[in-house]
Amino acid sequence: MLINMKQMLEIAKKQGFAVGAYNISDNELFQTVVETAEENLSPAIIEVHPDELTFAKDDFFKYVVARLSNSNIPFVLHLDHGDSMTSVLRAIRCGFTSVMIDGSLLPFEENLKITKEVVDICHLLGISVEGELGTIGSMGATMEEGVDGITYTDPKDAKHFVETTGVDTLAVAIGTAHGIYPKGFEPKLNMDVLKSITQEISIPLVLHGGSNNPDSEISEAVRLGISKVNISSDFKFAIYKKLREVLSTREGWDPNNIFPECMIEGKKVVKHKMVLFDSINKAEYYQKLTPWRQEFL
Repeated sequence: MLINMKQMLEIAKKQGFAVGAYNISDNELFQTVVETAEENLSPAIIEVHPDELTFAKDDFFKYVVARLSNSNIPFVLHLDHGDSMTSVLRAIRCGFTSVMIDGSLLPFEENLKITKEVVDICHLLGISVEGELGTIGSMGATMEEGVDGITYTDPKDAKHFVETTGVDTLAVAIGTAHGIYPKGFEPKLNMDVLKSITQEISIPLVLHGGSNNPDSEISEAVRLGISKVNISSDFKFAIYKKLREVLSTREGWDPNNIFPECMIEGKKVVKHKMVLFDSINKAEYYQKLTPWRQEFL
């Protein structure tokens, strides 16, 4: 069942769990997430960065939309870090039910302006919008540019931003970074910032850079109000680590003989995240929802 982000996260927030958003750019990554969600009756978000969209090509997402629409599990197809109105419109054309417009590196007023423009267009189509305030760090080797340092989200700015733009969800900066943390680096999430934000706004909050953070901190963030956690590097790392092992130990060139055991390793990570977010067996909460296409088209 394909729904939008507002439908997905309103229920998650009410029931006190979070939903993982997993970045994909090919069929192996896509199948890894979808099959894990179906096996564990867990809602999930299929997330695609503009660079991933360019790599996979628009036609691939005709299959993605059909596969998600025909599943009994609730899914959202979401544009991650949309960098312009052009990338947003492209996602809409491909059938995405949710988009992010990332103006976090722009001056505050410019971020407000472009985010509201996207909201005004997308809400006419029943498409949810995620905005972002503050900047998270970057560990390199990721598609998101990020910044070396972290600018924490200001709770008062967040309140004004949400009220002015009408966004459905807000990505906040509380101390995470994109990518895999190097050995010896210990991330520390600022829970006081998160608590202050939740006192100012009531819409679902999003945590970017969710890979490679301590489980205890992620579960605490979910308890305090995070409803969506972005995961990319963790499960991809597991898949391609196994792929390197497979290719180095045997001859092979058929994907159906190479990728299945790699996908098993990715599924282990995705399931671990679903357990951490407490989303397993939560698909039942969405059974009475009207699928997105029927409700908005």
